[in-house]
Amino acid sequence: MSMEIRMIGTGQAFAKKYFNNNALVTCNGYTLMIDFGITAPLAMYQMNVPLDAIDGVFVTHLHADHIGGFEELMLRLKFNYNKKPTLFIEENLVSPFWEHSLRGGLEFGADSRQKLDDFFHIVTLKVGVPMEIHPGFRLEILPTRHFLDMPSYSVIINEQLFYSGDTVFDPELIRAVHERGCMYLLHDCQLEGHGLVHATLAELLTLPDTIQQKIWLMHYGDNMDQYIGKTGPMTFLLQHETYSFPIKASATKNE
Repeated sequence: MSMEIRMIGTGQAFAKKYFNNNALVTCNGYTLMIDFGITAPLAMYQMNVPLDAIDGVFVTHLHADHIGGFEELMLRLKFNYNKKPTLFIEENLVSPFWEHSLRGGLEFGADSRQKLDDFFHIVTLKVGVPMEIHPGFRLEILPTRHFLDMPSYSVIINEQLFYSGDTVFDPELIRAVHERGCMYLLHDCQLEGHGLVHATLAELLTLPDTIQQKIWLMHYGDNMDQYIGKTGPMTFLLQHETYSFPIKASATKNE
């Protein structure tokens, strides 16, 4: 069994060459969108992927490069495609996601007031509690340290792929997911400067080679090409590329 990931963007929040770091994950016929930032609608258009290919969406946190495309996504899915996908979101993010980020542009419909559940089937996630969202497709969210007091989350998919979301360098978290058997670590990477809210390349290079060999770098700056060959055993994920990650049978209960 394998999991397919299409990186619709791999760039940091203000990148112009690379789109916002968002990903389409397909497993057992179900397609999950991880975040949907400002550039996501254009990225999907350029990749010739229709919005109704999305079955569900997972939100890591509420910065615009991760949720800035939701208004278009929600309106088009509802009115162009007549589709109501599933929103997977940490339970404490539901209210601020709607009240602080979306309500102003989406509440007023043509003939009635709209709510978040008019656009999505809402499924709340709890930290550290795995959930099967589709047969053979499981998520488990973990908290990350990004901005002070801002809730943000990483996700483990099918016990073997770790997707960091946005986080400062957290070697304890990285070692923990490595030791519990994650084979693929998709991690945000600030290429230069001091890592106030993201892990830096210099920090990630301090990890043991056995861990670095598992790391795929994402959420980087527009000068990524200047760092090719300077990442140790770690590999850059590339925008608009599709990756297939084999998953061991022992980690897929419904196989």
